[in-house]
Amino acid sequence: MSFFKEVDYTVYLDKLREASLDCQVDIHSFVLMTNHVHLLCTPASKQGISLMMQKLGRCYVRYVNEAYGRTGTLWEGRFKASMVNSEQYLLTVSRYIELNPVRAGMVTHPAEYPWSSYRSNALGLNIRMIKPHPVYKAPGQSSSQREQSYRALFDSQIPDFTQEEIRVAANKSWVLGDGRFKQQIERQLGRKLPPFPRGGDRKSTKFLQSRGG
Repeated sequence: MSFFKEVDYTVYLDKLREASLDCQVDIHSFVLMTNHVHLLCTPASKQGISLMMQKLGRCYVRYVNEAYGRTGTLWEGRFKASMVNSEQYLLTVSRYIELNPVRAGMVTHPAEYPWSSYRSNALGLNIRMIKPHPVYKAPGQSSSQREQSYRALFDSQIPDFTQEEIRVAANKSWVLGDGRFKQQIERQLGRKLPPFPRGGDRKSTKFLQSRGG
């Protein structure tokens, strides 16, 4: 358990906003679950996300320890990060994040859950921390058009195969994108990236079924 009372969620978001500003990281989507957090963000530097999470971790753990008279760490292990091909996956990952409470059976619709970015991205609630990504902005000229387009994405389910791709990439800190995107990252890193399991073959029966083929 990482959040014990409602005020803890508010404190975490305040400290996340401060850390994101200090470390120059744009937050596009988030969800705070009871024992873990998902963030979709863009750093201005290679170390931006690591620095933000370190700062956030120190501040929030100190708050929890002082508030509840406890000692020690709070999170299990180091945070995991996955690079995302924004054009191909950004909006899907955003939906995946904001649908976490629905998949967990906590609510029936993401708008019912107060501790995510859905109300900002889809309903226009002013959450100062949220910085819309250019891909999010693309469908409409006005904020109301963009919100409407974003809400429409939730009318259809994310295919099981795609959910598994996102889950595996997040858990293993793998790159989420097509072959060309991964090649670009490999050139930048100077090393080969680990492949997805063979079940992720886009010619496989599992993939075709997930796409209605």
